Amino acid sequence: MRDQFKGPVRMRRQQVENTTTDQRLLDSRGPSDWVHTDPWRVMKITAEFVEGFNALAELGPAIAVFGSARTAPEHRYYALAEALGRGLTEAGFAVITGGGPGAMEGANKGASEAGGVSVGLGIELPFEAGLNPWVDMGINFRYFFARKMMFAKYSQGYVVLPGGLGTFDELFEALTLVQTQKVTSFPVVLLGVDYWSGLLDWMRGTVLAEGKISAPDLDMITLTDDVDEAVAMMVAARDGHDPEPRTDETP
Repeated sequence: MRDQFKGPVRMRRQQVENTTTDQRLLDSRGPSDWVHTDPWRVMKITAEFVEGFNALAELGPAIAVFGSARTAPEHRYYALAEALGRGLTEAGFAVITGGGPGAMEGANKGASEAGGVSVGLGIELPFEAGLNPWVDMGINFRYFFARKMMFAKYSQGYVVLPGGLGTFDELFEALTLVQTQKVTSFPVVLLGVDYWSGLLDWMRGTVLAEGKISAPDLDMITLTDDVDEAVAMMVAARDGHDPEPRTDETP
């Protein structure tokens, strides 16, 4: 029985090919379909990881900010994102967003105008037009999972503004990583009490009540409208201490 090896893969019987990988590579007259095969995609995926690691390895302390691309510049959530980007920069953080418009643009704008490092991790989508103009360091990804790795690896916490499915995806992935202890000392702040309260009520009244999560799982989330409180949570996690208790200044 004839054996053929393609790297670590052993081929037998009908799987044996009449040409070798080197031969197909060097034969310019051959078909080009191989550039669309899964092994070649692995190389593209590897390249995305290498580019991301290379660009972000020396970024320093950073916080990821998520929120809807559909948030209009005149909306209060845009202003909230802008204030957040500014506050995080003043606290010594780089700001990482998905690089798109809306709330992401607001956070990048606040960081850039404050003289900070404004990062955008973009993704190829059929309905978005690249990185917003306030991104000072931008990387575009083909693959969501490579991009997700960069957010999780190079962020010390997430601040999540009102958003849609993409925002929910990043939020719940972060909570899963914290719950399963894949990441530690990783604060998650929801900014926008009116918007997020219904979600937390459902998690508490339905998901927790039916035993699908534990009470400590809800403790992973801080809900606030206060940018200063959100920034303080990130600073406390970075510095390894609990945030200072807030006092009610209302007379």
